Amino acid sequence: MRTLALDIGNTAVKAGCFDGPVLRAMAAGLTAAEVHELVKRWEPQHVIVASVAEAAVLTVEELRDVVPGEILAFSPGTTLVPLRNAYATRHTLGADRLAGAVGAAALLPGRDTLIIDAGTALKFDLVTADGTYHGGSIAAGLAMRLRALHAFTGRLPLLELPAADATIPLVGDSTTGSLLSGVVNGTVAEIGGLLTQYQQQYPSLAVLLTGGDAAFLATRLPNSIFVVPELVLLGLNRILVYHVDK
Repeated sequence: MRTLALDIGNTAVKAGCFDGPVLRAMAAGLTAAEVHELVKRWEPQHVIVASVAEAAVLTVEELRDVVPGEILAFSPGTTLVPLRNAYATRHTLGADRLAGAVGAAALLPGRDTLIIDAGTALKFDLVTADGTYHGGSIAAGLAMRLRALHAFTGRLPLLELPAADATIPLVGDSTTGSLLSGVVNGTVAEIGGLLTQYQQQYPSLAVLLTGGDAAFLATRLPNSIFVVPELVLLGLNRILVYHVDK
């Protein structure tokens, strides 16, 4: 069964082409026209769409013109998923957070697992060994922190993140260096501190890292953290297959 998972985020549209549970191709930063072309090439029998964007570059209605099969619009508040959702306000839960949790539970069944999604926002999400999603935390992502420092001050410059392998000194000897130290080293310290607290409660905790800044952060975090760039797409496909099989 050919399926297509579309993750419409705050800054990019990501797509995963699946043959059953197997991810055959993945793409990010797609335009609406590129998604339409991907649908024509892959010819999926079923499509799942998840969006956290207020002004989506692509809508379900647009897809219906090019998708012959079923389109599942994923809504954490109403869509059934193959794990127990203990989040108190499901209607406010981001689709990417719940999809990532489903993906983590499928990859590591029977494990306490923490998902760190480093994208526009920095999100922590916990799935326990009994298959329950509990929630987690939301903070500003790396780029958002840099933009906020520029926007809410009079003289601090707007910076972009350096290359993933760039060295960020602890002590910045310039304004640029100080900003990068505060944002990058501060975020890494924040992640480390939260990890310590989670590991105290869940000693056998597995940790998965995903999101647009995952590669940048991976070299600055413990080696025991596994990078899974396709985690949200894997979760979306798992949800879609779950509905098709019901």
